[in-house]
Amino acid sequence: MGQNRTYAFFKGNFVPLEEANVNIMNNAFMYGTAVFEGVRGYWNERKEEMYVFRLREHFERMNDSMKIMHMELKYSVDEMCDIVIELLRRNAPRVDTYIRPSAYKAGQKVGPSLEGSPTDFCVFTVAFGDYFHGSPGLNVQISSWRRVEDNAIPARAKIVGAYANTALAKTDALLSGFDECIVLSENGHVSEGSAMNLFMVKRGQLITTPSTENILEGITRSSIMEFAEAEFGLKAVCRQIDRSELYIADELFFCGTGAQIAPIISVDKRRVGSGVTGPVTEKVRDLYISICRGEEPKYNKWLTPVYAGQKAEISAQKNPRAGSTAR
Repeated sequence: MGQNRTYAFFKGNFVPLEEANVNIMNNAFMYGTAVFEGVRGYWNERKEEMYVFRLREHFERMNDSMKIMHMELKYSVDEMCDIVIELLRRNAPRVDTYIRPSAYKAGQKVGPSLEGSPTDFCVFTVAFGDYFHGSPGLNVQISSWRRVEDNAIPARAKIVGAYANTALAKTDALLSGFDECIVLSENGHVSEGSAMNLFMVKRGQLITTPSTENILEGITRSSIMEFAEAEFGLKAVCRQIDRSELYIADELFFCGTGAQIAPIISVDKRRVGSGVTGPVTEKVRDLYISICRGEEPKYNKWLTPVYAGQKAEISAQKNPRAGSTAR
């Protein structure tokens, strides 16, 4: 477990990342028949600890994605959580880290059927900072691409093949000179960003799109809904949002594991609010990051420390009597 080597979990073992490869006939590679989660680990320099945000909830959601895709794994949610923590300990990052677990159809035959193809599981980690590279605010457009429908490719599942929709919308926005885009559902209502949920603030009310608008039911989104009400008295309203409402919103922001909390300062070249990060967005963003870094004890229930257990195990080995007492 050398410090200069990066490991992945692949086919039931911890292996060097460069050895974690799939065959070009793999069903998931050929047809996008895989599901995944994006999880973040936050490094707290002062505490010398890595905190993984809502790890269990991510794997519970991945289980739901697997049900939709006719997948079964031999690993339980708890076992997958343990695999992630062990992988992080082996890689020993001391920076913010992205964790990517995937379940994928591993059969090697031509044909997209999900039936008769075994499911495998893998995880890798990579250093990961700001998704938008510290941008003070995003200029976005309404995409001409529509979000995939539940009766086509369910957006509530993180299905790899569905991210072709994300790629098309995101790429067109970037080529048009925007930072990001907002995608509408087929009925013309606001769905979400290319790969993140959306909140709107209007007259002091926090509003977000409902799950029926073909969104991924985001873990960051649900976290905000919980702490915004508890800490700021802002009870989030889930309802349909019209495109034109975005133009007259007081504040808009994206949220997600990758995006974290990202303020939107213009939509289709129309300024949002005062054209800078609004006060609600700012306090939601600041508290969210503080929670993720383990600086808000009230919300430690959402965090899995990586190195604390390792330190306790080492201490127990050095002092067996203390270790037996701890057990």
